[in-house]
Amino acid sequence: MFRYQQPPRDGLKLVASTSIWMQSSYEEGYSKAKFEISRDSSDHSVMTIKNVTFEDAAMYFCAVSDH
Repeated sequence: MFRYQQPPRDGLKLVASTSIWMQSSYEEGYSKAKFEISRDSSDHSVMTIKNVTFEDAAMYFCAVSDH
């Protein structure tokens, strides 16, 4: 599962990736302290943005690969 952020007038930026067999892997500039990802089943996951600021204003996307 991949989590993306798209700030206004900017391209997609990968925040983190995760799978059922590994912990979340965060890209440079992103951390679990800010973007917490929880998964309670193989088909349900939630990303929580903590201490939201103006700089967090963006569209957020989730993409899944089934292989």
